[in-house]
Amino acid sequence: MIFRLFESLINPFREAPAHPPPRRIIGFYVHYLRQVWPVMLALMVVGFFAALIEVMLFSFLGRLIDLVQETPASDFFEVHSGELVWMAVVALLIRPITFGLHDLLTHQALAPNLTNLIRWQNHRYLLRQSLAFFQSDFSGRIAQRVMQTGPSLRESAVQVVDALWHVVIYAGSALFLFIQADIRLAIPLLGWIVGYIFVLCFFVPRVRACSAAASEARSKVMGRVVDGYTNILTLKLFAHSRDEEGYAREAMGDLVNRFRQQSRLVSSMDITITCMNGVLIAGTTALALWLWSQGSISAGAIALATGLVIRINNMSEWIMWVVNGIFENVGTVQDGMRTTVQPITLTDRPGAQALQVPRGGVEFDGVRFAYGEGKQVFDGLDLTVRPGERIGLVGPSGAGKSTLMNVLLRLYDVQGGVIRVDGQNIAEVTQDSLREQIGVVTQDTALLHRSIRENLLYGRPDATEAEIAEVLRKAKADVFVPELRDSEGRVGLDAQVGERGVKLSGGQRQRIAIARVLLKNAPILVLDEATSALDSEVEAAIQESLEVLMERKTVIAIAHRLSTIARMDRLVVMDHGRIVEAGTHAELVEQGGLYARLWAHQTGGFVGVD
Repeated sequence: MIFRLFESLINPFREAPAHPPPRRIIGFYVHYLRQVWPVMLALMVVGFFAALIEVMLFSFLGRLIDLVQETPASDFFEVHSGELVWMAVVALLIRPITFGLHDLLTHQALAPNLTNLIRWQNHRYLLRQSLAFFQSDFSGRIAQRVMQTGPSLRESAVQVVDALWHVVIYAGSALFLFIQADIRLAIPLLGWIVGYIFVLCFFVPRVRACSAAASEARSKVMGRVVDGYTNILTLKLFAHSRDEEGYAREAMGDLVNRFRQQSRLVSSMDITITCMNGVLIAGTTALALWLWSQGSISAGAIALATGLVIRINNMSEWIMWVVNGIFENVGTVQDGMRTTVQPITLTDRPGAQALQVPRGGVEFDGVRFAYGEGKQVFDGLDLTVRPGERIGLVGPSGAGKSTLMNVLLRLYDVQGGVIRVDGQNIAEVTQDSLREQIGVVTQDTALLHRSIRENLLYGRPDATEAEIAEVLRKAKADVFVPELRDSEGRVGLDAQVGERGVKLSGGQRQRIAIARVLLKNAPILVLDEATSALDSEVEAAIQESLEVLMERKTVIAIAHRLSTIARMDRLVVMDHGRIVEAGTHAELVEQGGLYARLWAHQTGGFVGVD
């Protein structure tokens, strides 16, 4: 019951603030910690009393020695019973409760929940990033940064709270108690404090810089390793195992060097602090004994001083590792920030409304577009697709056909001109509503590493089993889905398809993708080489299903296999980002232009491009 109470103090799936995380490290920490400020405040209060109780016990030890010396044994318990009972209550009740609260706040409230809250909000934020963002980095490195930022931020924040109170309470209380006994007793501790601060100021910034570099190197290793695993088939087909080993070894070697640099600094700091601690213990003990010999302090003061400096010695080594851990975690957070604070470049406009598609007309009006700083793909492209019209886009590779689909889906924003759907500028509607109205089957079909059913329900989450069975039948996928079985013994619709659907053949993946779009039943349909992975027999069988799919829809189909689009209402021929021909199949063949040449070069259903 007590565990559940503390576990419920933080909602690990709390909605993220509307604005992106700050780009500065302090602001980044505040962005997440202020969402759990009551728990952090409670941890600070509990940490204060935990450190204070520890010092009280040391202070009582010194007083106990003085009381033993000053009071006859026969009267000791009678005279000091109240004080003894109070310290017993502190040691047996208050201290366990305080440290128990500290553990519950740290391990039940913060450790699982704050960590997951940061991961959850970062993940949700990154899902809103543009396609270009994910194409510019390793998927493994992005995932690594999302996963490592949460625990590193939480751990460093908790360590700061704990270290802060231990330093303030122990050092401050020790100075107070030493001065109270004899001001000269505080001289070694004051010198140690100055030296300790200097050592931290010298080493900590260097450790932080090395930690950030090591974290970056670690993310690089993760990115390269995951990239190799993701493309394992390519590695094996090209027999480049040694090259791949060298590619990963280079990144791992850099990581080893970064860690060596960090370890050298940590070892140097450790040796320096250890030497200083030896001087503190010897100096304080020697001074205490001399002052006692002069009658300036009691034997209890010797026990108090010696006990406290030994405790400070242990604490200083702990704090050294904590500070090192703090800045190592801060370095990791800084590395994660390189991904998680990147601005979202493709956003909905304020007040954007949902797209309404009563008819399905599409218009490209003076569209200009280029990828980044690259060559212009479109420079004033005009194209109108009437509601319910089925057009085929034809042209050699690099003509701009797939780019046209990318800007229609608003995976990229155009630099000029307007794209309209039923008269609505797609830049002024929400991205989700736009893509909900467009069904897409791409050439390179990648399925989610989930079950067949879950992949199909991406088309329409509320679809019934009967509707799923119907689209499988129409897509000719019902012939193989019941026979599927994965390594865990799941069969049929429950079988897992593997990462990107690798457990299925190309044709099977394509038929699942077609079934998914059938289930979505969007008014606008985009077919980007939709049957390219199918053999001729299966393609012929599925053409009827595609005809059903295209009924009462606006269709834009891209194909190099011209037989799949020859029966479209209109064919649009593109070359170097321009529309060079348009008409029916028969008209274009008769014209003897680019389309006629592509048709003439077709062998076995495929197009050879000069």
